[in-house]
Amino acid sequence: MAIALKKIFLSASIPLADRHPKYFDTADNTAIRDAVIAFSRIILPRGQLIWGGHPSITPLIAAVLKKMEVNVQEHVILYQSNYFKDILPAENEYFETVIRTDAMQDRDQSLELMRKKMIDENDFCAAIFIGGMEGVEDEYNLFKKAHPHSPVFPIASTGAASKILYVENKFEDKRLLTDFCYLPLFDELFERILNGE
Repeated sequence: MAIALKKIFLSASIPLADRHPKYFDTADNTAIRDAVIAFSRIILPRGQLIWGGHPSITPLIAAVLKKMEVNVQEHVILYQSNYFKDILPAENEYFETVIRTDAMQDRDQSLELMRKKMIDENDFCAAIFIGGMEGVEDEYNLFKKAHPHSPVFPIASTGAASKILYVENKFEDKRLLTDFCYLPLFDELFERILNGE
């Protein structure tokens, strides 16, 4: 009988220049990429990663998976809105479990539906927030409402929305703000998650 994998939620994106400068101006794009890659390398062999497929993040996760010997179907669930069906990255085809949500009248409504289903339908044990823009802040608020007792970790060293979340919510773990050695950081965080800390 297979052991149920711990479900970890990832909310991440690389801010775009045409969006609010509070995200773009504080983002460390190298740190965002490094953090997503390190997070994937630590979580994927031992947990189940669930995220909404942002086009700047999905290719990074696909690249990590291709170098690892893990069952993609068991370890990854990708959510995607049909609103974006014509502009999805080619790497989406690599993932076996893709949950597609309905396209609504506009982009914002479509994203709201996808995020609500993704966060409400899964029993998450923790969430990680990396870089990001408005969507990362929205997903943080939805996650906290749906899973009030699950730990959340905004990786503030990557800047952008995750740093805003760290500051506004008065997080005290300085490693989230100052540590750029992401592999040992995520290894420690995952051990804490597994131990229910």
